[in-house]
This record gives sequence, structure tokens and C-alpha cells, in this order.
Amino acid sequence: MSLKPAVTLALATLLWLGGCATRAPDMPDLGSVPDASADDADTPDASESVIARGLASWYGEPFHGRRTASGEVYDMNELTAAHKTLPFGTRVRVRHARTGKEVTVRINDRGPHVPGRIIDLSRAAASALGIVQGGVGRVVLLRD
Repeated sequence: MSLKPAVTLALATLLWLGGCATRAPDMPDLGSVPDASADDADTPDASESVIARGLASWYGEPFHGRRTASGEVYDMNELTAAHKTLPFGTRVRVRHARTGKEVTVRINDRGPHVPGRIIDLSRAAASALGIVQGGVGRVVLLRD
């Protein structure tokens, strides 16, 4: 094998392997999202079953009227949410970690598709928690 094809093959292999490389996902800009660590609102009672803790975001207008992963039409004015793994139809309570406000939502879609988020809420659910303006909020997901 001559040198030119060997160099070409080596470069092609390096480019291919470089394309497979991964890097740590960019964390969302938390901006004005308050740190809930000093608050007791995210501390559930002993009888409550915590599913997850983390950031919630919301989705609205661009998706309103489109089909969700469950097949139903998305209505941003209903109390629904997208979760990566919970079965469709599951009801969960979402508690704002700082304020303690709660809303019960029904899982009807898959998501969120942004690293660092644990649930995507409908606009109505985000409004009930008071996170529409900021776009994200720290929450605790509880079994309903």
C-alpha cells in the first residue's frame, strides 16, 4: 500500500471517530431561577412519594393544536405535561420548590428535549405554578 492511500484512510478514520465523540451537554442558563436549597417547600411529607426533583419548563403556542406523542391534540390550556418515561395518562403533582404551589398534570407527551429538564408543562400548568414569565422553575414531582 502506498503512503497516500494509507494517510487518506487514517484521516478518514480520525474524522469518523471525531464525529462519534461526545461532550458534556450545555446546561441551561438558570438566570433568575432561585436556588431552592434554602427553602422547605420542596421537602415532601413522609407520606409523599417523590418521583424526581429538577427543572421544569413549559411549551405553548408553537405546539398548540399539534398531535402529542400519545396521539391526542395538544391544548396548552389543559393541565398536561411531557415526561421522558412516565406512562401516558399518569397523573403527577408538580410542586414549585420555592413557593410550594402545586398543580396536578396528566402525562400525554414525551419530552423535555432540553438537557437538564425533568418535565415540560403545558402553559396552563406553568401558569398555575407561576413559572411562565421565567420559563423554568425548580420543582418536585410527586405521585398523585
